[in-house]
Amino acid sequence: MKVLFIDIVHPILEERLTKAGYTCIDATEFSQKECETAITDASGIVIRSRFRMDASFLSHAKQLKFIARSGAGMENIDEDYCQKNNITLYNAPEGNRNAVGEHALGMLLSLFNRLHLANSEVKNGKWDREGNRGIELDGKTVGIIGFGNNGSAFAKKLRGFDVEILAYDKYKSDFGNEFVQEASLGELYKNCDVVSFHIPQNEETIYFAGDDFFTAFKKNIYLINLSRGKVVRTSALVNALKNGKVLGACLDVLEYEKSSFESFFDEKKEINSDFKFLLDSEKTLLSPHVGGWTVESYYKLSDVLGDKILSNP
Repeated sequence: MKVLFIDIVHPILEERLTKAGYTCIDATEFSQKECETAITDASGIVIRSRFRMDASFLSHAKQLKFIARSGAGMENIDEDYCQKNNITLYNAPEGNRNAVGEHALGMLLSLFNRLHLANSEVKNGKWDREGNRGIELDGKTVGIIGFGNNGSAFAKKLRGFDVEILAYDKYKSDFGNEFVQEASLGELYKNCDVVSFHIPQNEETIYFAGDDFFTAFKKNIYLINLSRGKVVRTSALVNALKNGKVLGACLDVLEYEKSSFESFFDEKKEINSDFKFLLDSEKTLLSPHVGGWTVESYYKLSDVLGDKILSNP
């Protein structure tokens, strides 16, 4: 069976598939047109996000049995086409959930303690203790929207703090335990000090956090987004930051990211005013979509895919 590696992933996946008798083809330097030619007799495709797996592209793969995505999100794949054509889809949220949980907690603590600002100031000769007085996480109510692999991993990281954790998931129930209380969205609106997104991007979730979302909260909140950029409407977030409804935001993902997630800034385009506000604001902490991008998760993502592919030959 021939498997085409369109994106670079940890070599453990190729090693495991080769050992099992698969023929692995390195197509990471192929153009999209070259990949369309190469997949005509492929049984499998390994991807991250370089090309969109739409019907036009996949129609060239006459013998395709599976697509394996090194990551969690599947928005770059035409799932309806795959279902109609009996193409099995594999992803690996188990591989980077710990990394996401740690990154979310790290961003939140950094924002609360102004570490990103204090570090820059001290390195530039400014010693401002009062201006960098932090706030504590203990005593806060943290709301988690989406309680899958990543949301539950973040909840696990919060266990060492004296916080109340409320979790809302439209598609899950009976998941509460001694650390996490299952809650409605209305209960999050009423009680939360911190809200963290861990949901996929789809028709239901694009711009989930718009103006109405922010105004619905009883308290002023802190926002964390390590899911997908388009879950949060940037203009609504900026308005909420300006009027104080959002006290601070930790954003590992941005609405304006390219679909490949590999790049963002385009020198030919002028930065819009909302994004410029995020760049300039002391209330925001940004990272370049690396929440699940650790040395350890790089290996685990491929190893998990190996388990899934080889358990269903």
